[in-house]
Parts: sequence; C-alpha cells; structure tokens
Amino acid sequence: MSFPERTIPLWFVLFLWSFLLSFSTLKTSAQSQSNGVPEEWLTFAEKTNYRKTPRYEETINYAKKLDKSSNLIVYRTFGKSGEGRDLPLLIAAKDNAFSPELAKKQGKAVVLIQACIHAGESDGKDAGLALFRDIAITKTRLNLIDNVVILFIPIYNPDGHEIFSPYNRINQNGPDEMGFRATSVNLNLNRDYMKLDAPETRAFVRLWNLWKPDFFIDSHVTDGADYQYNITYEFPHFQEIAESLRLWMLNHFEKKVVPEIEKEGNLVTRYIELKGREIKDGIVTFVATPRFSTGYAALRNRPSLLIESHSLKPYKSRARGTYDVFWKTLEEINRSRESLFDAIKQADLETINRGKIYNPETRFPLKLEITEESEPFVFKAVEYTIEDSPISGAKKIVYGTNPVEIVVPKFDKAKVTAATTPPLFYIIPPQWTNVIEVLQAHGVELYRLSKPISIEVESYRLIEPRWAQRPFEGRLMVSYKVLPIKETRFFPANSVIVPLAQELGNVIIHLLEPESPDSLVAWGFFNSIFEQKEFYSDHIMEKLALEMLKNDENLRKEFEERLKTDESFRQNPRARLNFFYERSPYFDKRIGLYPVGRIVKPLNQLAIKPN
Repeated sequence: MSFPERTIPLWFVLFLWSFLLSFSTLKTSAQSQSNGVPEEWLTFAEKTNYRKTPRYEETINYAKKLDKSSNLIVYRTFGKSGEGRDLPLLIAAKDNAFSPELAKKQGKAVVLIQACIHAGESDGKDAGLALFRDIAITKTRLNLIDNVVILFIPIYNPDGHEIFSPYNRINQNGPDEMGFRATSVNLNLNRDYMKLDAPETRAFVRLWNLWKPDFFIDSHVTDGADYQYNITYEFPHFQEIAESLRLWMLNHFEKKVVPEIEKEGNLVTRYIELKGREIKDGIVTFVATPRFSTGYAALRNRPSLLIESHSLKPYKSRARGTYDVFWKTLEEINRSRESLFDAIKQADLETINRGKIYNPETRFPLKLEITEESEPFVFKAVEYTIEDSPISGAKKIVYGTNPVEIVVPKFDKAKVTAATTPPLFYIIPPQWTNVIEVLQAHGVELYRLSKPISIEVESYRLIEPRWAQRPFEGRLMVSYKVLPIKETRFFPANSVIVPLAQELGNVIIHLLEPESPDSLVAWGFFNSIFEQKEFYSDHIMEKLALEMLKNDENLRKEFEERLKTDESFRQNPRARLNFFYERSPYFDKRIGLYPVGRIVKPLNQLAIKPN
C-alpha cells in the first residue's frame, strides 16, 4: 500500500521536537551493549542509534542474511497476512534442531518470542534481531541455545507494520516512524486468540500446535503515566493458570530473572495500570482474559511473559531493556528446563485427568476480578503537579523530571466471580459449522455421531440479551443472564462430541461456557438464537388470550397481579399481549436456548466416529 508524500511544515517539526524533549528524561544506568559487532552486522536500529526501525522488507532481508550466514539460524514463514505478506519466523538452534521432533528428541525447551503484534510497538523486533545476531554471528549469546530452541516472530502484524508513519503513536518516544496498532482491516490481533477471526491468528495457532512451545514471550510498549521504570512485565499469577506454572514463574522469573535484568542497568516492575487518575490512587494488576496472548497461553498450560517497555523512555533504552529481558529469561530456561518441563507436565495431566471423571465439586474459574484488598508499594515515580487546563477545562497532570518515591496502594489480589463445573463432553449440533470450525482451528480433538441420538444434557437458557452499542474487534458482543437447565434433547447424525480429557480442555471450556468473557456466545457466534421468527396478529392474540384466561385460573391471577404491581406493563399493550403469547403453545421455546449440550455421564456405548 502506497501513501502520498506529505510536506511537514517547519513549525510542526519544531513543535514535535520540543514535545519529545518534554518526555521523561530520566535515565537508567548504562544498559547492556552488543559488543564486537562487525559493521555489516549492525541492525538497522543500531546503525541509526535507535532513531529508526526497519520496514518489513528490510527486516526480512536481515533475517534471511542471518539464515544464509549461520548454520544456527533458519528463516521460515508460517502463514500469510490478510494482504498476502509472509509471516516471518526465525529459529535459532544447535544440533540442527529445527523441527519440533528433533527439539523434543534432544530434550530442548522451545521458547516462542513474538514481536510487533501491535506493529507500532517495535521494541521486541529490534531486540530480537540483535539477539539472534549475537547468538549466531558474534556468538556472545551462543549459550542461550545450549538447551533451548528459540522461535522468533519479528513482525506478527506485517500489514499493520507497513501502515508506516511518524504519527501512529502519539504517546511513544521513538522511533521516528513506526507501524500501526491494528491490521489493515482494523483488527487488534491481541484480542483475537479465542475467536480466531484473523488469518494471522489462525497461522499462529497452527504454529503453536506444531511446536507446542514450553514458554511464550509477547513484547509490547505501554501507554499512560510517566514513571522511572523503563521495563514493566506481567504474567498470569491467579487462578487463571495452573498452580505449578504460577509457582514456576514466581520462583524462576520473578525471584531470579528480574534481579538479573536490573543488573544490566534497567529499572523493572510489574505492569502498571492506574486505579484512578493519579499514581497516588494506586496501581492495579492486569488480568489477561483468553482473548489476550498471555491469557491464551495460560489456557494452553504454558507460562507466558508480557513485556511492556515504557513508551516515554528513549527507544534505545526500551529496545535494549527488552533485549535484556529476552536473554536473561532464556538463560534461566536453559538452567532450569527440567523443572519447567515438570511444571508443564503436571498442568497438562491435571487438565486431562479432570476431563476423565465428572466431579460436581470441581469449580473451574471463568472470570476473575481484582479485589479492593491492597498492600503498600514503594513506587518509583516522577514528580508531577495537578493544574487547571485552559484546553479541556478540567484538571491536567503535568509531569516533571525529578525522580520521587511514593508509597501507593497496590491491588494484586483476585477473586473468582464466575465458575463452572466442567462436564465430560460437550455436544454441538452439526449445523453450527462456524463454531465447530473455530474449535478445529484451535486443534481441538472432535468426534462425530454416526447416527442420531436423544440424550439427557445440561445446558442453558440465555435471557435478557443486550448487544453492545458499537462493534468491538469487528463484532457486536452480547451480554445476557444465564439460567441452567437439564433436559433430554435430540441431536442429529454428525453432531460433534467434544471430550474434555485432552490438553486443550481449558480452551474448550472457555469457548463453550457462556459465562466466559471470551466464549463464542459472547463474541456473537450464536446471535441468531435470540431472534424471534414467528409473530402474531393482534386480533388473533386477543381472542386466544381471552380463551387462556377463561380456561386457566392460575394464569388469570398471574395476569391480574402483574397489572396491579407493574405500571409499565399495564400501560404497554404489546407487553400485555406478549404475556399470553409467551405462555401459549405457539411461542417458540427455542428462543435463547443454548444449542450446545453438556454431558456429565460416560458415553461408553455411544456410536461416534473420529472427525
């Protein structure tokens, strides 16, 4: 896609320069450097002293150059973007372990690093290219692939990356130009991990299913407040992830890796979200639902790390800080891969075993919320004042440059606000092809009924649906109340049986339980179940209502009581007629009925066939 050239007036250049100078000028101590790099192997960012970041073609050319020059690096592609660009993948490995089979045979841990999912946030791209260069060319980081195979996606969102402009990220201090947050069809890929609307996400899931990485890193850049830290991070650490993986991250990343990152001259803390407008109001932990990359990895029983470099810091500080997180994390995984394997194995076994025996006492968390419980936290802030704004007419925050430490409340406790008892199987009628296709794209193991059956299932009636007023990620999401039901239903041949005794059990539950924030119901895949297709004429309904009142004393009392107690009902002729229609045999009882069934008994004799 080409864009017309624009002449930038001198006044705007001077304004932009003064604006950038007003960004946080606090410096971390001297960060790590890549030493002894031949001139021809400097990355594009290094050549420009991190003023610029390379375009897509320049990035691919550098990746292919690494492949051509070293037997430790392989360049591949793993799919196509919406506009048809290759999705690039670099693999670093010793002993020719460039396939998942060889990596597993050699006992290597597989680490997947992703950059430029938000293509304007290019820190991870430039950090990763330098790291791969230091592994393969200067060999100063060669030890990082002793026991690890590294998969690196330098640009996950290439179409957004090529919407290149100096104006894409107003809150970001460099590089001079960068890509755009979303894809060229305006989808945020970091909200797509469950619904899989984008071809990039489908390709990512195929790559994941092929390699089944042991650790996942997603690199981002923050927005928001100013403070001293140049690197922030987060990882799932509540009930949304298996306990063995939560403990591994606390013991290995937080206790061991974070201090090592800081030794390289970085100032590091957990990801920062403000509870109110000011720092003094406190900071709140971010809980990633499954639509986010790290939330999805948690469902796949893999530890994941979110890196959020601080957007107001100079680009070099951010990129080099991201580099330090990469290599220090990889060092620890090299040292501790056996304990990582053990934690993953335990999590996978727990997921599979939970699906083998139905236990009505088991509660699987679907939603978590941060509580009001807090602890004091010494926050490394910068001085700021609150002033009247002549522009907005409100109060504005004006940040200074002097470092200060402020004790603030930190809200880092979560509670489960929605949970379910997992069944042994879900059953889906075959006509819901878009739902079945998403399950297949995730890699879920499915079976088909070879003949029709009637079977007792648990399910739900979804009432009082409310659609969002505006689209979100290309969809109108819906909310509703959930009423559990149990009934015998007919399912035709080719209906899909989804067993939960598989590694993807957590993903299945979140896709098919309506109370999950990222269920396929919530994303609008079942919107048609809420639609009424048959209607009445008033004169017909008037006659039927009189007959119903005449023949049903209880109905008459219910109607009269409703007239007495509900003014809006009494004044609404349509609601009064609907009262009778909804209680008549003519009303479609399938409206709001969730078509997916939950089976809680073994299916020993059920005739099924592999999908």
